[in-house]
Amino acid sequence: MPRLDCVKSVVVERTPRVLQLEGLFDIPPTERSERRWQVDLPLEQRDWQIGLIVGPSGSGKSTLARELFGESLVTEYEWPVERSLVDGFPSGMGIREITSLLSSVGFSSPPAWLRPFGALSTGEQFRATLARALAERPQLAVIDEFTSVVDRTVAQIGSAALARTVRGTGRRLVAVGCHYDVIDWLQPDWLFDPAANRFEWRCLQPRPRLRLDVVRVSSGAWPQFGAHHYLSAGLNRVARCFVALCNGRPAAFTAVLSQPGPAGGRWREHRTVCLPDFQGVGIGHALSELVAAMFRATGKRYCSVTSHPGMIAHRRRSPLWHMYRAPSLGHRTVGKHSRFNRTAALTRLTAAFEYIGPADRFSAQALGVVP
Repeated sequence: MPRLDCVKSVVVERTPRVLQLEGLFDIPPTERSERRWQVDLPLEQRDWQIGLIVGPSGSGKSTLARELFGESLVTEYEWPVERSLVDGFPSGMGIREITSLLSSVGFSSPPAWLRPFGALSTGEQFRATLARALAERPQLAVIDEFTSVVDRTVAQIGSAALARTVRGTGRRLVAVGCHYDVIDWLQPDWLFDPAANRFEWRCLQPRPRLRLDVVRVSSGAWPQFGAHHYLSAGLNRVARCFVALCNGRPAAFTAVLSQPGPAGGRWREHRTVCLPDFQGVGIGHALSELVAAMFRATGKRYCSVTSHPGMIAHRRRSPLWHMYRAPSLGHRTVGKHSRFNRTAALTRLTAAFEYIGPADRFSAQALGVVP
């Protein structure tokens, strides 16, 4: 079993205040202050992808991580002061790779990607740092002060999003922090607590379940979400609107429009947005599909056109959706046998889906979608 024997020693300058301190607290006179850690970490015994070093402040987490993993330890990055967030990533990365990585750690807000790192919220900065760590340390990223500056909801949801990305891409990650509440969300393969000098292997378990409460709201709820929509902050005033609450906090928004047509017309998803603090664990997808199931209970089709890569990828895999138009550029034609489509997307790929999952009449009645 590999053993790390780490000693940190510093000279104590014997100033008058040091002498007073020794006398006040009966500390034996010393020329040096020394700490020693003897740690057994059997990391070569099993394959692993995610590790967690967790313990209280002053327990030696960062020191041990530095000794164990050397240059893989990430503390903080320098970001461009005036340029957008995406310009802070390695020059060899393409924009699609950067945005895919940002989305994978739960930071899926293109308007925010245009801002400098310093203009982002604390939660957005946390997600951006995770993405950059995975970009610059693709084999092993060791992140110090993990979740130390974000609230605990952001920390937990961000941990779950990060874990999914690491496992899905075959990378390795070690998180170093003082908060034990991320364990069930990060689901590390091993855990080391330096305060107790305790190492343990762990089995992969499902992350904790989130409770979402969905409420019907007016269009007045939209401004809280509009700035994070990937296309436009505009909202049709006649849209029917719904918000998902996570632990009582607004997390996601979906709006629906009625679209005239043959056989009574159809419903169209107008806007779906998940706030950055709650991205990465499927809350936006869950709300979108619940709303689709409610409107399916009216007997009409429910359709959605989207250009968001994450939403397209999810719906292509889901049995609840049928893609009736693959990602393509929109077009506008004007002529005797054509209809001018003013909302067609001419410069971005969009895909069209129809919800084919079961209807949810109970929820539709509870939220006033059907009588």
